[in-house]
Amino acid sequence: MGASSSSAASSSPAAPAVRAEASVDAPPQGCPMHQQAHRPTSPPSACPMHRAAAGPAHQDRAYEFVECPMKAARRGQSDVDPTNMMPPPNQVPAPDQPFPLSVVREESTIPRFNNENNWVYPSEQMFWNAMLRKGWRWREDDLTPPDMSNIIKIHNSNNEQAWQEILKWEALHAGDCPCGPTLKRFGGKAQEYSPRARLRHWMGYELPFDRHDWIIDRCGKEVRYVIDYYDGDVDQDTYRFSILDVRPAFDSLGAVWDRMKVAWWRWTS
Repeated sequence: MGASSSSAASSSPAAPAVRAEASVDAPPQGCPMHQQAHRPTSPPSACPMHRAAAGPAHQDRAYEFVECPMKAARRGQSDVDPTNMMPPPNQVPAPDQPFPLSVVREESTIPRFNNENNWVYPSEQMFWNAMLRKGWRWREDDLTPPDMSNIIKIHNSNNEQAWQEILKWEALHAGDCPCGPTLKRFGGKAQEYSPRARLRHWMGYELPFDRHDWIIDRCGKEVRYVIDYYDGDVDQDTYRFSILDVRPAFDSLGAVWDRMKVAWWRWTS
């Protein structure tokens, strides 16, 4: 689950190359983690979409970086993740990286489709490498190690907030899907503004700085949600930064009906 960041390459002389090694705290008591693998509580047997199946490549070994990141970082890499077309989780420091970054990954509360595990967020090192792939280049006055730590916390908090907003919409279908929804795949569309965002802009409001489309599985039914991210103030306690506009996409009669009902409730409340 990612976020985007961009910056032009600096024209000043490049900082001396420093070979940074993955930095993590001492492994938790009980490593290696495969002695007792951590897994969320198993869902009801009546929920077929939770049955184990091949998942995203970059998530397959994610729990190793949650529990024993030092050992996991020494192992090989996986293939491209078909759910978001992202390269494997590069936990290796970049050649010109100015300081070491953590490879620890945090488990989310977002359940994965066709799997008993939850999605796992990227590490600081993965996030850094992802920014490099998107054209960003480090400059001496750009980022510090505490900045990267805060970026990860903000990224994770925003994703948790987005999932909670989706669950509010999905509460309308609790009777049809007692097992609850799972996240199937997602993708960023920063330059593809939604009709709602464009309408708000015509009314004088700012455009969102990012957009994601999340595809969830509602007990066998695929449903798309649109998430617009607007600038906000960082909450120092929760690390929430963005103001989120989360709603089902206007691509089915069911989604149209849901939005009409919620709009009416808001209007009459």
